[in-house]
Amino acid sequence: MSADTEPNGSSRSDEEWERFLRESVAGATDSPKEPSARAREVAKRLRAEPSREPDGWRSYTPARPKRRTGWYVVGLLASLALLVVALAPGWTVDLFAGDDPDSPPLAAETARPTKAPPAESGQRPTMDEPFRGSPAARWASGAAGITVPKAKAVGWMSAAKVEQALTRSRDFLVTSSLDRGVLRGERPEKAIALINPHQKDVQQLLKTAFRTPSEENDPLLLFSRFRPSRTHLVGDIVKTRGRLTYREGKRGALQVTADVTFVYPVTRADAAGDDEIVRTIVRRELILNWDNPDKVITEPGTFSIVSYKYDMTNGGCGAPTGYFTPPFGTDRHADETSTEVDPYDRSAPITRGGSSGDECRRATRS
Repeated sequence: MSADTEPNGSSRSDEEWERFLRESVAGATDSPKEPSARAREVAKRLRAEPSREPDGWRSYTPARPKRRTGWYVVGLLASLALLVVALAPGWTVDLFAGDDPDSPPLAAETARPTKAPPAESGQRPTMDEPFRGSPAARWASGAAGITVPKAKAVGWMSAAKVEQALTRSRDFLVTSSLDRGVLRGERPEKAIALINPHQKDVQQLLKTAFRTPSEENDPLLLFSRFRPSRTHLVGDIVKTRGRLTYREGKRGALQVTADVTFVYPVTRADAAGDDEIVRTIVRRELILNWDNPDKVITEPGTFSIVSYKYDMTNGGCGAPTGYFTPPFGTDRHADETSTEVDPYDRSAPITRGGSSGDECRRATRS
C-alpha cells in the first residue's frame, strides 16, 4: 500500500488532506494515526503559508456587472417626450410656459391645449415690459400668433383658393383686432370690406353699432376699440395666441373657425407719471363661411359670418359705449361679485354669447 492510499484502497487529494489537517489543528477527533508522506508534505507547506486558504468552486460568486438603469430611464423619458411632440405639438406649448423674458417663445398653437398655462412669477408689468408676469410674455406678437393650417381642396374651392381664403380670414382678425387705427377708435373699414355685403343681419349690426351702441349691436362683438381720450396702448405690440381651422360647411362652403386670444396692455391717457398698467384680454371665436357664389348671394373675396363669441376681462362693465373701458386704480376692485375666469385658459371653448352686458367677468390673473 502506498503512502497516498487509504487502507480501503482509496486515495486522498491534496485538498482533502489540507482540510483534514485544518480540522486536526482545530481539535477534530477523527485524525488518522499515521499520516502518509504526502500528508506530512502538505502539513509542512501549510505551516510555511498559514494564511493561505483556497477557494472552493461552489463558494465562488462571480462579479455581477453594474446596470446603468439611470441612462435607461432618461432614454425612455426622452423617447416619450419626442412622441408627445410628434403626435400633439400644440399640447406642448403650455406645458412648459413661463414668463421669463429670456425664455424662448412658445411654439405655434396647432391644437387645443389640454390645460391652462402654469402660474407665473407674479412680477408687475412695466412700461418697458408690459407683458411681464403673464403667460403672454412668451406668446407671439400680432399676426404671428395666429396659426394658419396647410390648405387642401374643400367643397367648391381648390387648395389654392382655400389658402387665399385662410389668409383673408386672418386678415380680418388683424384689421379688426390689431390695426392701430381701429384700436384707437377708428372705424374698421378694411375689416368691414371683407364681410359679405348681402348678409342683412350683420349689415344691420354694422349700421347701428358705431352710432348707437347697445348690447345687441355693439362694435365690440367683432372689433377691439379703446377711446383714446381715456386709454393709451403701451408700446406697439399686442400679444396673440390662437389658430384657424376649416372644414366643409353647408352647400359646399369652406367654413373657417377662428379661436384667438388678444392681450392689450394699456394705461391711463392722463397718467401724468402714473405707471399703472392694465392688460385687457379678449378671446374671440368666429365662424366664417366662404360660400359658393353659385349657391349663395355673395361678393368675390368676402365671407358670411355664421357666429361670433367673445370673452373679455379688464375691459369694463356697465352700459355699452362701443369701446373697452379698462378699470384703473380702485375701479379694478369695484365689482367683487363678478364671475372669476382665467383669461389665459384656452383649454375649453367659449360657452357664452358675446353681448356686452353678459361679459363682465373678473380675471383670476391678468
